[in-house]
Amino acid sequence: MPDFKTLKPLALASRSLAASLLIAFAATSLPGAWAQSRLPTLGDGNELTTSAERKLGDRIIRELYRDPDYIDDAVLLEYVQGTFQPLVAAARARGELSPELDERFAWEILLGRDRTVNAFALPGGYLGVHLGLIGVVATRDELASVLAHELSHVTQRHIARLLGQQSRTTPLMLGALVLGALAASKNPNAAQALVVGGQALAVQNQLNFSRDMEREADRIGYGLMEPGGFAPQGFVTMFDKLQQANRINDNGSWPYLRSHPLTTQRIADMHSRLPPGQGSAPQPTPTLEHAMLAARARVLSRPGVDALRQWVAEPQGSGFAAQPLPKRVAAWYAAALGQAQLHDFAAARRMLAPLKEAVRDDAAARRQVQLLAAELELEAGQPQAALQHLPVGAGADSTRPELVLRTQVLLRLGRAAEMAAPLQTWLATHPQDATLWQLLAGVWNEQGQPLRGIRAEAEAQAARYDYAAAVDRFKAGQDLARRGGAQSDYIEASIIDTRLRAVESRLREQAAER
Repeated sequence: MPDFKTLKPLALASRSLAASLLIAFAATSLPGAWAQSRLPTLGDGNELTTSAERKLGDRIIRELYRDPDYIDDAVLLEYVQGTFQPLVAAARARGELSPELDERFAWEILLGRDRTVNAFALPGGYLGVHLGLIGVVATRDELASVLAHELSHVTQRHIARLLGQQSRTTPLMLGALVLGALAASKNPNAAQALVVGGQALAVQNQLNFSRDMEREADRIGYGLMEPGGFAPQGFVTMFDKLQQANRINDNGSWPYLRSHPLTTQRIADMHSRLPPGQGSAPQPTPTLEHAMLAARARVLSRPGVDALRQWVAEPQGSGFAAQPLPKRVAAWYAAALGQAQLHDFAAARRMLAPLKEAVRDDAAARRQVQLLAAELELEAGQPQAALQHLPVGAGADSTRPELVLRTQVLLRLGRAAEMAAPLQTWLATHPQDATLWQLLAGVWNEQGQPLRGIRAEAEAQAARYDYAAAVDRFKAGQDLARRGGAQSDYIEASIIDTRLRAVESRLREQAAER
């Protein structure tokens, strides 16, 4: 799936039928009616094997990685993954996630720099989340409700069952249609090629999730909330928010509402799921950490200079001091990050002072302010100052945001050698982390180990399923090893030879798919 950016025009009914195809495939609706929480499921998805579904997902995802709207923001990704993984664990514990799916599927979140309020499930256990969704959810529970719904589409094999409805249309052909729909949405004129003979409409009709599948995702997703550590009320408040947007918003920025109409029956059933008395309870107050990260998502979604200037000015507005603490914290965070986007780093530092004071008693929020301070100093060209904001001691580099920032800072300072061991430790358990492979390449190159640097670059390409680029880098490593003669690192050269053969095999599989 080439990009997240195209999901925005896909939400518009006036785009092409090809655009509608992706929205149908993305499976983005939010909750409705449930049967009993342990009702039988609608099928086992035998129409498409788990291996074939994963390959289809990989094919779509490798196109998405190449799109400029794909964003690997370590801070936001950690937060979303930290919300998603307890839901996966709950699905596993409740028997909704089979051991086969658990082992074969990716269970990976990808973020898109898009202001639309959207998330979607893809074949093979991939979930996409737009920054617009993170920026609009009021609490972590609301975000969890969306992820639980999308996760349930995957665990119940809805995509496989839909693909199986048309035996003459192979999964790879459908994958090509999805990619073509995305390309068409970037250039509406290109949609003509996909709508010849009404074939796109026929495929769209088959990929639309049925109401029964939507209800099943609602029911099972709701059942994951409490075991995952989230308030089930988040499902209801998110549903109400989308319904309100349906009444007042018709500019195409709420794809959830476009792909699956919200019925009064589903809304009523949603409210009936809550225990007595909770339906009228006030909405929970967002944590300070959530308030800041929602603000981060809004700023990083590229809202435009006018919006940034508006957010920068908000803390100086009349009545600001009377706002609830989470709103003030979000405003200071958005103002500081917005000033950095506008390259006014002195003003950004001034915004950090009240923000630090406001969160002094909240450990999770304090950490986010420290990460922001380090990020701002790095952007300002002050790596030594950035280093002062990062934690030190045991476990300081055990989390991804700190690991990424510290490596970037020490690369600027010419001291990255000390990051080689932490990066290798991380990659031993996260071999698909292309960003960390690329950082490790920089570390090894700084240490005068170009052969290792080339291998890390190749691994970064392989992690993004760009096997052609990976093969090119591995062969460059072989050439370098041969030129080095007796001075070469024979162990590293042997690793490169082995990995080259494995990646060439994957490349041949890709060619056969095409």
